[in-house]
Amino acid sequence: MLSRVGYGIRAALVAAALGVAGAAGAADVGIDEEKKVVTIGAFTPVTGPVPFYAILTHAADAYYRNLNEQGGIDGWTVKYVTKDDGYDPARSVAVTRQLVEDDGIFALSASVGTATNVAVLPYAREVGLPVVSPIGGASAFFVEPNVFPLLPDYGWSAASNLDYAVNTLGLKKIALLWENDELGKSAKRGFDAYMKKLGLEPAASVPFDVKTTSFSPHIRRVANAGAEAVILFGSNANLAAALKAADLQGLDVKWFAPFFTADPSTLKLAGDLLEGVYFSSWLLPVSSDDPEIVAYRESIKKYYPEDPIGVFGLNGWSNAGIFHKGFEALLKSGKELTRENLIAALETLDNVSVGGARGVSFKPGDHRGTRQEGIIQVKNGEFELVQEFRPYPAVVFDAPMAE
Repeated sequence: MLSRVGYGIRAALVAAALGVAGAAGAADVGIDEEKKVVTIGAFTPVTGPVPFYAILTHAADAYYRNLNEQGGIDGWTVKYVTKDDGYDPARSVAVTRQLVEDDGIFALSASVGTATNVAVLPYAREVGLPVVSPIGGASAFFVEPNVFPLLPDYGWSAASNLDYAVNTLGLKKIALLWENDELGKSAKRGFDAYMKKLGLEPAASVPFDVKTTSFSPHIRRVANAGAEAVILFGSNANLAAALKAADLQGLDVKWFAPFFTADPSTLKLAGDLLEGVYFSSWLLPVSSDDPEIVAYRESIKKYYPEDPIGVFGLNGWSNAGIFHKGFEALLKSGKELTRENLIAALETLDNVSVGGARGVSFKPGDHRGTRQEGIIQVKNGEFELVQEFRPYPAVVFDAPMAE
């Protein structure tokens, strides 16, 4: 966790970097006031171990293309430049440097990956580059004064699932199945903290490797513990495998999972076993008739017809919206179009809707953008919102961030 003093030091460093950039005339790089064009960029894994993550970038690009067709941001066109980093943090730094020094970007927007975004933070801090909506999950993002993340800490999401299980469904014996890496450990921190607040003990807390395909032993432990509900934090493949193991063993419990598994691809993997499963989600269901979700579906069909319609894409689409809202606020402020003023404008966003997210806010010293989640459930093969968006349980949201 960063102390207030530590945060102040970082803020001072960024302010100093911005001041140097401003003095050199570089703070407004990426701004063409005559043509009313703002250039932004992102790194994305077109090659490497996870090339399918490029779907996130396709959706962000679709957002900007759709936005430009609708007249841009108060008449400003967004030029979105993306480069392949192969999901290699070292390359991410090199690519970001290219985007800044060769392409002259004003800000990063929806750059992909946790480790990759963390790797670029020192360089971004050095040059005063706003890192807007990095698509990843790291505690460092929430306290960096030039970083504006949309994705929540997984601990908050786990607590939202737990809150619904206990306070809405009236369940007491809750088990946690968690992926044994930072994703699952973050979820476990939030789960454990909120269980303690509720005065409950976990029925079981069972880690698993991300490559796990057989959940038979894990399910036996959950069943022997007498669990009434299971919260699983892992991939959609992990969830499908766990549901199949539970079905084979005749385990009848309520199931909960994170937002990124509330996706049609999970239905393909789990079939009817997904019926009734709950998901805490900072995103509206992909099937929603909300105008912004409809715009997402229509834009993907138009610009990237080979890409699937799902939570993955909606994630990228929604992250692109943060720069849109921030630049719009900057234009309305009447201040000079500088990176420093963009950061200040982003910190004025209060309870705004961005893509599929609701209630997004940023404040000086507090860059936790997503502040609430809803609960989605699979009903008759469709993802439906069964609980409207609510603030995260304070015991985890207001707690100090772990390193």
